[in-house]
Amino acid sequence: MPIYEFQCLACEKKFEKLIRGGEPPRCPACDSDQVRKMMSGFAFRSKSADGTVTASSAKNCSTCSSSSSCAGCH
Repeated sequence: MPIYEFQCLACEKKFEKLIRGGEPPRCPACDSDQVRKMMSGFAFRSKSADGTVTASSAKNCSTCSSSSSCAGCH
């Protein structure tokens, strides 16, 4: 069961939803079924031999424009 990112066409809220079978997604803010699936980015963390941790994301945080792991500003 994959998690997808959506944007509501009625209120423009962005949200993630775990999709089970053919269950249509609904906006958690306004309960509209008029949503569009968005392109999802991916993130990874790696640890080098010297213990340095590297974090990367394919998309920037929409709130603070950080391209590394967000400090929870959402």
